[in-house]
Amino acid sequence: MSTTAELSWFKSSHSGGEGDNCVEVALEADAVHVRDSKDTAITPFAVAPGAWSAFTAYAAAS
Repeated sequence: MSTTAELSWFKSSHSGGEGDNCVEVALEADAVHVRDSKDTAITPFAVAPGAWSAFTAYAAAS
């Protein structure tokens, strides 16, 4: 697993231009890392790719 400094972070294409309430994610084979885009100094958390897929499917359906 990479250190968070080595990860390639990106925001969702659905994020507004204002930068409000956004998260950034970085994908690895064994984890999806998530952090607050407004305060990247806060320690990110990681979830299993399957859990991230379930979350994003649920969010898209809501």
